[in-house]
Amino acid sequence: MATCFQLRGCGAQRLSLVPPGRGPCPCAGYLGLSTQPKPGLALLRGYAQGLAGLPPALLRTDGFVGGRWLPARAIFPVHDPASGAELGKVADCGAPEARAAVRAAYEAFCSWREVSAKERSSLLRKWYDLMIKNKEDLAKIITAENGKPLKEAQGEILYSALFLEWFSEEARRIYGDIIYTPAKDKRSLVLKQPVGVAAVITPWNFPSAMITRKVGAALAAGCTVVVKPAEDTPLSALALAEKAKEVGEALCTDPLVSKISFTGSTATGKILLHYAADSVKRVSMELGGHAPFIVFDSANVDQAVAGAMASKFRNSGQTCVCSNRFLVQRGIHDSFVKKLAEAIKRDLRVGNGFEEGTTQGPLINEKAIEKVEKHVSDAVSKGATIETGGKRHRFGKNFFEPTLLSNVTRDMLCSHEETFGPLAPVMKFDTEEEAVAIANAADVGLAGYFYSQDPAQIWRVAEQLEVGMVGVNEGLISTVECPFGGIKQSGLGREGSKYGIDEYLELKYVCYGGL
Repeated sequence: MATCFQLRGCGAQRLSLVPPGRGPCPCAGYLGLSTQPKPGLALLRGYAQGLAGLPPALLRTDGFVGGRWLPARAIFPVHDPASGAELGKVADCGAPEARAAVRAAYEAFCSWREVSAKERSSLLRKWYDLMIKNKEDLAKIITAENGKPLKEAQGEILYSALFLEWFSEEARRIYGDIIYTPAKDKRSLVLKQPVGVAAVITPWNFPSAMITRKVGAALAAGCTVVVKPAEDTPLSALALAEKAKEVGEALCTDPLVSKISFTGSTATGKILLHYAADSVKRVSMELGGHAPFIVFDSANVDQAVAGAMASKFRNSGQTCVCSNRFLVQRGIHDSFVKKLAEAIKRDLRVGNGFEEGTTQGPLINEKAIEKVEKHVSDAVSKGATIETGGKRHRFGKNFFEPTLLSNVTRDMLCSHEETFGPLAPVMKFDTEEEAVAIANAADVGLAGYFYSQDPAQIWRVAEQLEVGMVGVNEGLISTVECPFGGIKQSGLGREGSKYGIDEYLELKYVCYGGL
C-alpha cells in the first residue's frame, strides 16, 4: 500500500513494524511495488525528469504481502499524465492476490493487536520520521504519476506524514470507561478493542495522504490493513483499473475482513456498500462532493477571491472538497467575477508539474478532460459566458485552461454534477434563503464555503448548510486535527482528528458481578 510504499521507500526493508517474535507486518497486504530490476524502471528514469537520480529502492513494482515483495502473474504500464509517456510497468494484482493479502493480514492481526499502545505509537512515529527525511524524493514520485505541481506534491507528503504523527500520539489515548449502576455488587466497564482486518480502498488525487489518514488510524488502533490503492497512481500506491471491481469485491466480501474504508466516487461507494452488507461489515466512506462557495454582499471581495482561488484550483480542481458551484449575491457579483478573472489570468500558470512556477498540472487522464469540456459546452449552449479559459491548453492533451463562467443557471450540468477539473461556474442570487436552498439541493454534502462579515448570518448559514465541513471566510479547511467527512451521499464516518481512530475500534461492555 502507499503507506507501506512510503515506508519501504524510506528504508522500510530495515524497519520492522512488529517487534521480533510478534508475526508479520501489520500492513500485511499491499497490492503494490519492488526493487527487483524490471524493464519498466529504465523507462521510469528515462521519461520522467523528476525521477532521475532517485534511489532504486523507491521504485517498487511488486505487491507487498505478509512482509514480502511478491510479483503478480501479469504487469501493466504506468503513464505520465503530462506527456503520456510510459513511466514503467508494475504488478497487475487481482482477486487472488487480494485474498492472499487478507489471509496474511488476519494472521498478523493475531499478534499486532497484542502490541502495546506505546510500541505502536513509537513505530508510527518512526514511519513519520522516515517520510520527512525522504519527503523530496517521495514528492517527485507523486508529481511524475499524478501530474500535480511539485510544490503541491511536497505539501501532500508533509500532510501525509502529519497523519502518522497525529495517530502515533492518538494510539496512547484509546481510553475505556467505568459505569456505575444501581447494583452494589456489580461494576460495568467499557473496553475499546481493534475491529480486526481493515480493507482500505483509496483514490488517485491524493495517493499518499488518503492512505496515511486511514492506515495511520487503523494501525494505531491495533488493526491490520489490506490496501487497494488508486488505479491511476500505482507508483505511490499501486492498483489496477481493470481489476478494481474484482479486487474491491474480494476485499469487501471476505469473511476475514471486519472493516471497509473507502475514498472515491459515490457510485463506487454504493457498490462496495452492497458487497459489505452481506456480512454486515463496519464501513466508513468519503465519497463525492459538489461544494458550494457562497459570497454574500457583506463579504470582503478580495478575501473571497483569494479563498476561491485556493479552494477551486488546488490540484487543478481535482479534489473532493474543491468548490464546484459559486453562488454570488447580486450586489457584489460583478466585482467578484471581474477580480476572480483577473486573479486567474495573473496567478495561474499551466505546465508540467516539475517546472518551476507551475500552478496547474495536467488532469489525470483524457476522460477527465472530456468531462470538463462537456460541462463548458453545455453551459455555453444554455447561455453561460466564458470570462476566461474554456478550452484545452496548448501544453498537451491532458491540460485544460483554468476557466471561469458567468451567467450560469441551475439547469446546467456544472450546477448539479461534480466537474473535478479547473472550472469555476458563477451563479447570481438575491437572498440568503435562495443561496442556502441552491446549496442544499444537491444529494451530496461533503464541504461548503461562504464569505460574509455579518456575525448573525455566519451562524445561520453555517448551521443550515447540509455538509459535513464548512469554511467560513476560508478556502482551505483540511487539517489532521479536525474531522474530515460528509453527510447525505457524501459518505459515512469521519477521518483524521480524535474521532478518526474510533472508526477502527469496537466497544465491548463488560459486567463484573459477585463483588
